[in-house]
Amino acid sequence: MLDGAASAITPTEIIHVESRTVACDGGDGALGHPRVFLRIADEQVMCPYCSRLYVLNPGADHASGH
Repeated sequence: MLDGAASAITPTEIIHVESRTVACDGGDGALGHPRVFLRIADEQVMCPYCSRLYVLNPGADHASGH
């Protein structure tokens, strides 16, 4: 779930992923943002730069990872 501050922000894009760690650079090459690595603790995480919402697919990556 999103925290209270982020819940008022509408995602610019929703991306379904298979891994709890995702890299986001905002896309668009030079028009994007610095690459950040985000960790999905529960079911989803929103990029603080571009508001892309990364949603963990059901049954995906339940291991603790690296």
